[in-house]
Amino acid sequence: MSELTVKAEKLDAGDELAAKRAEFVLDGPEGAVYLDGNSLGALPVAVPGRVADVVGRQWGEMRIRSWAESGWWTAPERIGDRIAPLVGAAAGQIVVGDSTSVNVFKALVGAVRLAQENGPGRDEILVDATTFPTDGYIAGSAARMTGCTLRPVEPSEVPGALGERTAAVLLNHVDYRTGRLHDLPSLTAAVHAAGAYAVWDLCHSAGALPVGLDEHGVDLAVGCTYKYLNGGPGSPAYLYVRADLQERFDSPLPGWNSHAEPFGMRSEYAPAEGAVRGRVGTPDILSMLALEAALEVWDGVTVEAVRAKSLALTDFFLECVGTYVPESRVECLTPLPHEERGSQVALRCADAGPVMQRLIGRGVVGDFRHPDVLRFGFTPLYVGFADVERAARVLAEELG
Repeated sequence: MSELTVKAEKLDAGDELAAKRAEFVLDGPEGAVYLDGNSLGALPVAVPGRVADVVGRQWGEMRIRSWAESGWWTAPERIGDRIAPLVGAAAGQIVVGDSTSVNVFKALVGAVRLAQENGPGRDEILVDATTFPTDGYIAGSAARMTGCTLRPVEPSEVPGALGERTAAVLLNHVDYRTGRLHDLPSLTAAVHAAGAYAVWDLCHSAGALPVGLDEHGVDLAVGCTYKYLNGGPGSPAYLYVRADLQERFDSPLPGWNSHAEPFGMRSEYAPAEGAVRGRVGTPDILSMLALEAALEVWDGVTVEAVRAKSLALTDFFLECVGTYVPESRVECLTPLPHEERGSQVALRCADAGPVMQRLIGRGVVGDFRHPDVLRFGFTPLYVGFADVERAARVLAEELG
């Protein structure tokens, strides 16, 4: 037994979150090591039974009555309040529904309208130059729609790029390729000092590390729920609008669900108060209530404990890779300082695509990003230190 194997056993023995693993549907000790929760979280054991109840009883037996009696109508705000503590937000500021892309569009156009309402001359949107492609596509469309120019900027260069023309800035909290954690507090402060509005994409941070939306005065934020929140494939995303901005938030997608009188069927639109303004159409109830059941795994868990384990897992993985893998075979793209690291490790490897396929074939499931990046995501609620050691050892064996 190697020193790192012994160390993994000791770390697992002292893991305060170890019991949470039993709340997920996972392979046994000899099964797969799942390190792709940054793309799709594992299935919480409570979800299948809840979905069966929603389909069989709430829909099958109660039918239309379930909108009121089963709480379907209020689910977007109720589940938003369940997510709120995980991203450092008070209740009443998050609504769940639609996809991340749709919510990015709502948030960014809404942010520009807020800025332009404050005064003329705000006609530029800054977007994270390293962003996930969809965010860039949406930002381009939002710019055309609002009469703005779009300027891609590296996150570290945002403070120097801000000016009197800046209306809104769209940034990713964690870079999806490298796992780099950007400085949300200081960047948000810089955006505000320039008189602009900050929109943050939390897809790769929510459920993995503290965000502090309220604490740091973030204006608007969006995120998916199928990664570290384990909501399931295609589970609905969410939109955060800071409480003091809600009265002025002008969604570019006003729908009957966000109307002050949704059943009044009036020809003129009057927005509802609060987070409800972020709704558009009929909620996707089946996936939404599956998400609500999935979020129960967070009962009794603090984000701080998750963050501590996340850093310990990624530290240990880097230690194991450094010990097992020949130095010339991989290059770590993920920052080593804790304050700059999310909950994944990205390794550059010349033949990354075929290597990942071989790893998956041997039960170590990560993913590949073009052209040469191996990504390993560490979900602290169900990944253990023995998993980490095994993944690094198998990687070394495949790289030779």
